[in-house]
Amino acid sequence: MSNDTVKLTAEARTQFGKGAARKIRRDHKIPAVMYGHGAEPVHITLPGHDAMMALKNPNALLTIVLDGDEQMALAKDVQRDPIKPVIEHVDLVIVRKGEKVVVDVPVHVEGEAGPETVVTVDHSTLQVEAEATNLPESVTVSVEGLEAGTQILAGAVELPAGATLVTDAEALVVNITQQISEEALEAELAEAEAEAGIEHEESDAETAEGAEGAAAEGEAAEGDAETSENA
Repeated sequence: MSNDTVKLTAEARTQFGKGAARKIRRDHKIPAVMYGHGAEPVHITLPGHDAMMALKNPNALLTIVLDGDEQMALAKDVQRDPIKPVIEHVDLVIVRKGEKVVVDVPVHVEGEAGPETVVTVDHSTLQVEAEATNLPESVTVSVEGLEAGTQILAGAVELPAGATLVTDAEALVVNITQQISEEALEAELAEAEAEAGIEHEESDAETAEGAEGAAAEGEAAEGDAETSENA
């Protein structure tokens, strides 16, 4: 759990649209909107570098300072550029001290499962409810020494004190299966290709080998014929 807040000094935003947003980002700031608790949405800009550093931590509790007033908020939605390391827009939801909120918490898997096993994470996050000022940064699932066939459900994941599970308790979080051999994998692939009607063309090497084999067989047959004639 973390009680730390990151203080960001915001500025009121009066210009809107794509052009205004691009200008804000050129000035190394981030357009944002803050809403919640029945208040009218407030359009603001955040300091680019400080906001990006703060938002590296999911569910970071922020203290937004606007015109001297402070307001606690959580990032509800962070829109990032698909290519560049740039945040394009942030939706902030206002929270109060002692208020409980529902957030997505990352699942971290630690340890090494049994030999010849494969560990698959089916849920990379879990929804939990906790106090806004005491949100878990992550939950940890240990797979140390677990054998193939083991399944860890959401209800079995240990949560920090004060947090309650919102995700379905029967949801599969981690699945440990037997590692498939290379031969079995090739057999499955061949079977799947056969069912799909996929045929592979012979490579040049295979064609050459086939031709050499046919020539050798022909020479052997001629030799047998000559032997029969001489006899």
